[in-house]
Amino acid sequence: MTDDNSVFIGNKPFMNYVTAVVMQFTTKNVPEVIVKARGKFISRAVDVAEVAAKRFLDSNVEVKDISISSEEFTNKEGRDIRVSNIEITLNKKQ
Repeated sequence: MTDDNSVFIGNKPFMNYVTAVVMQFTTKNVPEVIVKARGKFISRAVDVAEVAAKRFLDSNVEVKDISISSEEFTNKEGRDIRVSNIEITLNKKQ
């Protein structure tokens, strides 16, 4: 799957992300959308996926897969940092 069907969670207002997920399914008519987040935004990604699937898409969408990982890199001060990632794949029900 390409990144065209991905929604990256960040600092924008919560409903912007919910709307982005809903628009992927309704306007673009894609079969699945991946909600991605890192670090402190992981909990927001879970909330976005749940609200989009259960409230706005009337349970026509289900969680297909959840993938978690972490990546390690060196920050500006030279310290090694580990950041967690999550990818929640939402799929249209048949």
